Amino acid sequence: MSRVGENIKNTRTGLGMSQKQLAKKLGVAERFINEVETGRKIANQSLIDRLSKVLGKDINDITMSFEEEVYREEKTQKFSAEPKKESVKDVWSEAFGSVLKNVPVYRYDLNKAILWKQLPLINNKVEGYAQDKVLYLQIEDDDMIGFRIGHGDLGFAHVTHEIENNTICLIEYNNGRAVRQIRKLDNNKLLLISNRGSIRTETVDSKEIKVLAKLDRIEIKL
Repeated sequence: MSRVGENIKNTRTGLGMSQKQLAKKLGVAERFINEVETGRKIANQSLIDRLSKVLGKDINDITMSFEEEVYREEKTQKFSAEPKKESVKDVWSEAFGSVLKNVPVYRYDLNKAILWKQLPLINNKVEGYAQDKVLYLQIEDDDMIGFRIGHGDLGFAHVTHEIENNTICLIEYNNGRAVRQIRKLDNNKLLLISNRGSIRTETVDSKEIKVLAKLDRIEIKL
């Protein structure tokens, strides 16, 4: 248990407050409070700042009570017909800002993100890759339908220019971009494989293509 987590727990229990009640005040999950208190998860600076503001004292040296803030929030709730959803959303974003990463979704041109998906950020990495190297590709055709990769699916990928054997990558060749399986034939020759219901292969020189990103998994559109 970290010192911060221990202080939070001691203060909370001293007030007779449950983890659920504290989580509700901060707009985070009860499980998150439990993980912070036990040291399994470290509170980011945004959450520390918010707690410090609520408590009126640095979170690293908690000595005062939650009672005043609890009273203010309970009094406000009595005169509020609906919960402040936007406020809860803001708090949630603060609490998880450093543990979630907004990963961009691109079309094959990689020009501009068309939307974003959030993934856990662990040890400053996403799925084991540097956070600035990960992305989603929106599959633009059914060229790989035989590999269960179809139009509209999302492929989680990481940026790389290395040619690896038996990998499925976004590549640039023949003045265009496509997703293909790559197989090495020898030091210079590659086999590009697609499958629009039947296998199609193309033999190319390794200098004729450029690997842009390697697909790691597919999220199928239902």
